[in-house]
Amino acid sequence: MENTREMELQVRVENKELKSQKSSKDTTTTQLKLPTVKHYKWWFRVSLYILFLLTGQSAATLLGRLYYDKGGNSKWMATFVQSAGFPILIPILLYFLQSKKILSSNNDPRKRPTVSTLLLLFLFFGLFSAGVNLMYSYGLLYLPVSTYSLICATQLAFNAIFSFLLNSQKFTALIFNSLVLLTVSASLLAVQPGNSTKVSEGKYIIGFLCTVGASAAFSLMLSLSELTLKKVLKIQTFDAVLMMQIFPSFVATCACVVGLFASGEWKTLGSEFKTYQMGRVSYVMNLFWTAVSWQVSSVGMLGLIFEVSSLFANVISTVSLPAIPILAVIFFHDKMDGVKIIALILAIWGFLSYVYQHYLDDVKAKSSTSMPNEEDSDYDLDSSI
Repeated sequence: MENTREMELQVRVENKELKSQKSSKDTTTTQLKLPTVKHYKWWFRVSLYILFLLTGQSAATLLGRLYYDKGGNSKWMATFVQSAGFPILIPILLYFLQSKKILSSNNDPRKRPTVSTLLLLFLFFGLFSAGVNLMYSYGLLYLPVSTYSLICATQLAFNAIFSFLLNSQKFTALIFNSLVLLTVSASLLAVQPGNSTKVSEGKYIIGFLCTVGASAAFSLMLSLSELTLKKVLKIQTFDAVLMMQIFPSFVATCACVVGLFASGEWKTLGSEFKTYQMGRVSYVMNLFWTAVSWQVSSVGMLGLIFEVSSLFANVISTVSLPAIPILAVIFFHDKMDGVKIIALILAIWGFLSYVYQHYLDDVKAKSSTSMPNEEDSDYDLDSSI
């Protein structure tokens, strides 16, 4: 009898051990699958934002140049359309607000930003954006679009500095190499004469300085946006991206309207409309689609800042460098001389250098999330950049 009881006890112990091992195996399998699903969802969102940024930026830049080439001359109007397209995003925001509760990763109302804090943030970013857009408008007016787009690559170097100071961005040899190459690429264009734009050398210098200044200011705004989203607002939904675009754009648009009337440029808009070389309908459609393109680009930029970092968003924006100069040669007959070709090659080289660094970081992040013994199996977005 005792032997029989001992055998029964042993069988029970063995069955418990088998169940425990099976349960442990199932838990490990679940831990391995969840990061993979989250990883692919994250890449889908990032890919969508990249598409928005590249298509919107390329289209908006070319349409902005077309406005000037075909008879437009108002810097404030060119600045106005960079922010005035925000109403097209309002229905999307309303949809998200109706389907979810607002914006906060922490449901404690005491930890949400106050209304006064939000108003100050939106006012600051709106006025800042209006100033940056005005400088970009001057640059696009006085420079060939190919030169303009390549000079804009300097914003990556500026953004790297601001990301290091404000967002704790880590530097590697590949990132440093990328920044140096992109900076040299833009510096080569500083010695280019302004003949291809048919403007004086003085205006060419103004256009160059405004574009570099706008790039620096825009980079600062990107780093501040990342800091605001992750440290001040502490929000984890797409609603945040839309709100950080819509409300500052409203403020920037109001500032542009004030500038348009204060400068007296509103008086010339009637003659621009009537004498536009491509016709009145084309004039309206140019402004409309420029406004839409900038909004699409901005949503893509903010989405990448939210999902990854401001430096990564800036790097992706440089992907348009090979496309915009080539399209400018095709549509606007810009000259692609030896200096621009060298600058373009250096810009592409710098971009690929950074992308390779991101690839190495991503491989490292995936290998870390595949470890079954980690307490946190979520895909670490910050560690991937």
